[in-house]
Amino acid sequence: MLFNAVAPLLWKRFADALRRHLAKLGGLTLRDMRDQLIVSFAKVAEYQRRGVVHLHAVIRLDGPAGPISPPPAWATLDLLGQAVRHAASVVTAKVPAYDDQPERVLRWGTQLDARPIAMDGELTDQAVAGYVAKYATKAAECVGTIDRRIVPGEDLAALPVRDHARRLIAECVRLGAFEELADLRVTQWAHMLGFRGHFSTRSRRYPTTLGDIRADRQNHARDEDSTTGRLPLLDEDTVLVVSEWEYAGKGYSPGDALVAALNGSPMPPSPSPLGR
Repeated sequence: MLFNAVAPLLWKRFADALRRHLAKLGGLTLRDMRDQLIVSFAKVAEYQRRGVVHLHAVIRLDGPAGPISPPPAWATLDLLGQAVRHAASVVTAKVPAYDDQPERVLRWGTQLDARPIAMDGELTDQAVAGYVAKYATKAAECVGTIDRRIVPGEDLAALPVRDHARRLIAECVRLGAFEELADLRVTQWAHMLGFRGHFSTRSRRYPTTLGDIRADRQNHARDEDSTTGRLPLLDEDTVLVVSEWEYAGKGYSPGDALVAALNGSPMPPSPSPLGR
């Protein structure tokens, strides 16, 4: 559970170390490398059946303009593989001492499988999406936990999970009680077995932005509504007023209503504050 909690930090440090080592192999400073080379990636976290996360990542070298530009000639596939293996072997994350447990230094394991995945042509965006979706689905099916946060004081025995997952959740709750581990927030992420990162992330330029995705979704919904008749098909600069609201008035205030009742005056019905 502690490894799951520091896995996002290990990935960040891996990505930083990867860029630094690529710059070193190219005989450049990190600042100078940015003018020639950009490291792009898409990754997904997958749970092993025992509950520990491991990562699958697609890592790509682009030119300074991103996916539309090729990397420099010196940035070869072998060079990338060498940098990946080096970065994965050197990064660490510390877990502070707590209770009677000493401080621990956690790192990636030795099971590193770095291989080219585009031997027969271009690696398309659709192929990357399929790759990520495959492991995202496996992760959801394998771990057997729940899709919501654990409520304080919740009866863990009543959770609809396997016994192994229940023990892992209980351990997260136990670890979260130690003040020394508060920054890891394992209790808040007990339903994720301590893992507090996103299951899928990607670098800024690989291959689009969330803003572009939201804009595409909005445009699709608008076009769908127009073509199916749910919205009228109008010119682009047409202002469509769906409804108009205007103030109609209000009835007695609580104080006025009390005075009217004491004076025996009839109380008119209170109209709605707004009329359509």
